[in-house]
Amino acid sequence: MASIDVSGGHVVGPRVSRLMSNPSPAAVEKLWSEAVAAGGPLIDPGDDTTSLVTFLWRGDTAATSVGLGVSLPMTRLPGTDLWHGARLLPTDLRTVYCLRHEGPERFPRHLDGDGPVHVDPINPRRVHFSRDPLDPDDHDCWGSLLELPGAPEEQWTSPAPGVAAGSLTSARVRSDVLGYELPVTLYRPAGVSAQGLPVVVFFDGHLARTMLRLPTVLDNLIAAGRIPPVAALLVHNVEARREPELRPLPTLARYVVDDLLAWVRATVGAGRPGQDVAGGMSLGGLAATYLGLARPDVFGGVVAHSGSFWWPVPDHGEPGRLIRDAARAPRSPVRFYLDVGVLEFHAMADGMPSQVEFCRAMRDALRANGHHVSYAEYSGAHDYVNWRRTVADGLQAVLAPS
Repeated sequence: MASIDVSGGHVVGPRVSRLMSNPSPAAVEKLWSEAVAAGGPLIDPGDDTTSLVTFLWRGDTAATSVGLGVSLPMTRLPGTDLWHGARLLPTDLRTVYCLRHEGPERFPRHLDGDGPVHVDPINPRRVHFSRDPLDPDDHDCWGSLLELPGAPEEQWTSPAPGVAAGSLTSARVRSDVLGYELPVTLYRPAGVSAQGLPVVVFFDGHLARTMLRLPTVLDNLIAAGRIPPVAALLVHNVEARREPELRPLPTLARYVVDDLLAWVRATVGAGRPGQDVAGGMSLGGLAATYLGLARPDVFGGVVAHSGSFWWPVPDHGEPGRLIRDAARAPRSPVRFYLDVGVLEFHAMADGMPSQVEFCRAMRDALRANGHHVSYAEYSGAHDYVNWRRTVADGLQAVLAPS
């Protein structure tokens, strides 16, 4: 296990600890060169389940911190321009982070290693969140990828040899319930008629397509016989309307069932009442869970990644409303898959439990009421780079034969 120093209440990695005893310009350059060569951040062994991760940055600023997947203040080495911060993290961690200098906690909108929020300039592993061309308020964003030695394999996310890709069709579907058109992407599996197939409705459709790689995951799972053939409807919830569209209220069930699924049935004949699936991430996971509870006659499965079960915030009502509804909902054959990152222990508002605690509470409420629930906690945060792996687990949990 690496020797860990605690200086001023902060964890200090062994290489920075040695530097602190002799912070000469030559010594700083040597450590920086090591970090650049390694690709940053520095990783030292912790114990059997952890690694000591040291983030480094050089520059002149009032404050520096690591943000997003890892939240960590950085400290400036006196007399130098070197900033450092270290933390013990699960050795199977996969997450996305950025560096901040008193800027907002959001993904950087450029690849430059400067500005108030930016990628880690010494880490060449980048994650690109591409702009949704159907959303005028969306932006290209980037983050730095952190994968520790034990990060699990992504088995289903890359095109496999000999596996034909399903077809993707973009469309705009008129919603009489909402009074406007919704952009969608329709997936149909290769070599199979869509007639009578179950439909997987997945929210935040652009990110489901590009970050979760959902079409490829479906291709591979279907080809391997892990799930039966399905169609999928990826719903593009553009930023300006995302929050109201995903509220767990009767309007949601009406536009999804009466408008979107009706359009899929009319277009390709897909849809199987009681066996369709609702899925999503964050607010989309909240919405998917609501659909499973409100319309078990339509949805036989729910996949919810880091569901926002804290909804609503205290200013708009008592948090955890859907959890309380789940505790009272009639038992049904709907299968639920829920997961959440072990680093999601931040509270959504002062005095509220964390995302992990809300997800555990939803799991417990569903199980106590007799629902079938598969549940997982992965080593990561509120991360598409984890959901793109676990979405295959979720689909198998709710679609594979009992």
